[in-house]
Amino acid sequence: MTIRPDFNDLRSLEKYSSAYTLSDMEIFVFPDLMYSLVLANIMSPIIWTWRDDPWFREIDRKSANYKINRIKQYIMDHYVFNLDLETWGLTTKEQEIERFKTILDTETLRQSNALFGYEGDKYYFDIDIRRHFGLDQYDTNIIPYWKTETIEAMTAFCHRPSFQSGAGECVSFAALYAAALFIVGKIPLENIYMMGTPLHSQNFIDLQEGLLTNNRRIVTKKMWFNGTSISTRARRALENEKVTIVAHLSGYIHHLYGEATIDQESYLRFADKLRSFLTIPVSPELFINFLRYHMKFKKCFQYRHPINARNHYVPLETIFEYEHSTKFVFTEENSSPLLNEIDDEEFCVNPLPNRLVLQQVLELLRNNPDATLNDLMNHCHSLADCHQVCFKGDSFLQLFSELGRFLTVDPRLPSADKTFFPTERIPIRTDQSREEIIECIRIFADRNETAHLACYAYRLADLDDWRPMLKAALERNPVSLAGLGSLTAAAAYESIRLLSDESIYNEKRLAQPDEVWNFGRGDGVEKAMLMANYLRNCLQTSNITLSITKDSATVETATETFTFPTSKGLPVRTLVV
Repeated sequence: MTIRPDFNDLRSLEKYSSAYTLSDMEIFVFPDLMYSLVLANIMSPIIWTWRDDPWFREIDRKSANYKINRIKQYIMDHYVFNLDLETWGLTTKEQEIERFKTILDTETLRQSNALFGYEGDKYYFDIDIRRHFGLDQYDTNIIPYWKTETIEAMTAFCHRPSFQSGAGECVSFAALYAAALFIVGKIPLENIYMMGTPLHSQNFIDLQEGLLTNNRRIVTKKMWFNGTSISTRARRALENEKVTIVAHLSGYIHHLYGEATIDQESYLRFADKLRSFLTIPVSPELFINFLRYHMKFKKCFQYRHPINARNHYVPLETIFEYEHSTKFVFTEENSSPLLNEIDDEEFCVNPLPNRLVLQQVLELLRNNPDATLNDLMNHCHSLADCHQVCFKGDSFLQLFSELGRFLTVDPRLPSADKTFFPTERIPIRTDQSREEIIECIRIFADRNETAHLACYAYRLADLDDWRPMLKAALERNPVSLAGLGSLTAAAAYESIRLLSDESIYNEKRLAQPDEVWNFGRGDGVEKAMLMANYLRNCLQTSNITLSITKDSATVETATETFTFPTSKGLPVRTLVV
């Protein structure tokens, strides 16, 4: 099938214009945008330059684990997480509902998107979703215009006040990780799956027992179950939210849509591997990690420790408190270093009342490696004083119910009961050069829509039809309007003209107006689109003409002309915007 988008069709125009702004809402509605950004980042020269960084010297000779950890540390050193409301501005529920009303109805949005009313479990009541994101200062119809940043936009954050490095939001990091693991780690894209939930995005990497990327971090299976605060944050989305989108090189599956383009076999493999990653049998180590993870059950246990040949006892919560102030971690096999750090006065010579001695529980698990949760529950039930305080009635059952949920997270993935229409997979490989991959994606753009959308997300300006780019520029760039809105046309022109002439995109690629404004730089063509956005939306000017020559970009109205020098070398064209 040949891909020929009809931009006279509103849905098609909305979809392709969304490849320029990539808001969370747009990706939710058009899920094939998710992997198109990965391809755009792979086409970009930025991550390819990482290969020459001394940090990655001889990385090709290293193990997969070494490569992944090296990439993780590089990302953590060069990019911070950013989800403020100022970077990309605000929109309204009414505006977004009106825009997508022919695609998704309001009730469907409420059932799936947290900012439209999705509560997903008690979790969203607990965190007070609008206060959590700083939206409580606005009317309830105001929602963030969060946009997923390209690698260029992420890197350009160093030009913003108060930022010393790159930055990005969660979908941006997911796309960055996927591209970096492919380019630098040479992990095939077939092994990388993107997952979107109502409030988060992360990747599952199908290598060995699997791993997750989570914002800037990498989470292994061991880390997932270690009970630390990092683990707690990493678990939050999959424990409390349904997965709305899974995106892959072969296509996507969306929990709302009855048709899926992802390869069915690939999706089923992913689902099995993810469930295996999120499941582990109970063991002494895992039981300790569970107690570290669940604060309220620590007070049910004490630990027996010999001091001067006499048993002493310490509350379990005291042990975990000392973990935070020392370099040692409490484990069954190696508890002494941490216990030796604990002040003597924290220990009691007699057992603490109404608490189980932790060793009594660990002994069963150590001696019976095949023990089930029922075995463990019956064992605890048989111990002295087990019905007192923490272990009476519902509290006793709750501990083992929570332990079961800790050991097995059942991800709420999109149902596989879909009609699968797999697309022709883009044959890009880890042994190809950047130029070969770009050529491959551009060739496949005629028969694979993700590849076609990638050309737009990559911000190519040598495409024949600029309608999607201009629609995005003039309708979804509110931050520059807020910055210029109080100025006269002459003052706005002077402010834009004085911005650095350096574009954040190389070659024949163009930034959107808010990228130019936020990062204080842009080529003349980009500045001209920023000026046109101001004239159209702040001064309500109509019949604006944008003219591009080899050396200049000019914005004309009925009464005024604004010219900016350009070095993009774009073909001559004149557009009425």
